[in-house]
Amino acid sequence: MSAETVSGTPAAGPAKGAKASPVDWLGSLRRWELALVLLFGATLVFGASQSGAFITTTTLFYAGLNMGQIAIMALPLTLIVITGEIDLSVAAMLGLSCTVFGYAFAHGIDIYLAALIALSVGVVGGSLNGFLVTRLGLPSIAVTIGTLTMFRGIAEVIIGQQEATGFPTSLTAIGVTPIPGTKIAWTFGIFLALAIIYGGVLHMTPIGRSLYAIGLNRDTAFFSGIRVNRIKFTLYVLSGFVCAFVGILYALQNDASRYDAGLGLELNVVAVVLFGGVSIFGGRGTIMGVVVSVLVVGAFTDALTLINVSAEAQNVVFGVLLLVSVLVPNGADGYNRLRRRLRRGRSGAPPGSPAPVAAVAEGPAA
Repeated sequence: MSAETVSGTPAAGPAKGAKASPVDWLGSLRRWELALVLLFGATLVFGASQSGAFITTTTLFYAGLNMGQIAIMALPLTLIVITGEIDLSVAAMLGLSCTVFGYAFAHGIDIYLAALIALSVGVVGGSLNGFLVTRLGLPSIAVTIGTLTMFRGIAEVIIGQQEATGFPTSLTAIGVTPIPGTKIAWTFGIFLALAIIYGGVLHMTPIGRSLYAIGLNRDTAFFSGIRVNRIKFTLYVLSGFVCAFVGILYALQNDASRYDAGLGLELNVVAVVLFGGVSIFGGRGTIMGVVVSVLVVGAFTDALTLINVSAEAQNVVFGVLLLVSVLVPNGADGYNRLRRRLRRGRSGAPPGSPAPVAAVAEGPAA
């Protein structure tokens, strides 16, 4: 197990006189979040140089409107990835809940009751993911690819190629008007409020420290008294609930409910999370990094749109971003894990054997 606390920062520096490895030295020289802040500044300069309409309140509103849904779904996914798991069904759950919400409203159900039904669907879908991952021990990537297809298929069966419209204008205004007194889109404002809550839980509570411990070493966390399966199950339920909420926002924002709502957004959500410095191996990442990642991606996407770069070309950019997100901030983790495996092999310990229980995180168990 690496010499880290559960907060993702080094527990102690190298021993006096010891020569730090290149990876450790690079890690102490800079933080990924700082690099993102600098990149955000460079993106603003690039956008302003390409279009005079880039740094305006109108651009700010539409950038937040376009990124708000992705950003909200990225928050629960951040916690899941920190524990070493993944959820690729986030956009499909958005589509299913959007469909259920619109279908229920179109058939005479009160809009608030329809929203409650849609949220319940999100809880059930998240519980299914959590059950398959934690109780049956199936790989989360395989489980959520399967439920991704299933959720999208159920949505198509419910509503087909039709769409539900006619939501109250008092609610659909969230797609065309900013938060009163600001130029910030409602969805982006909701994201910022939720980010504060998520950041407080992740970085200031025993539950947050438990998430890091699970991601660093599941077995060590388990033998230290952390309820690993219960925590992971709760995270999947939370993800389903939040994505269902985003599905409702999607329907209101676009005044339309379709089965293909949010189609393909799952990779954008994953890219934002990983680009924010959250380790694909688990055990490292911050909410602040994800917030800055959202700002960078939103600003860059808006700049590309203003200079008439096609949506297909922007998808290529997201693909490259996803690769960079895995290779650059996670390169040190991969190197250290490989080094530990080689060292364990030379010592004769069986591959995959857990680290000593004493090496678990310093924080109290949840």
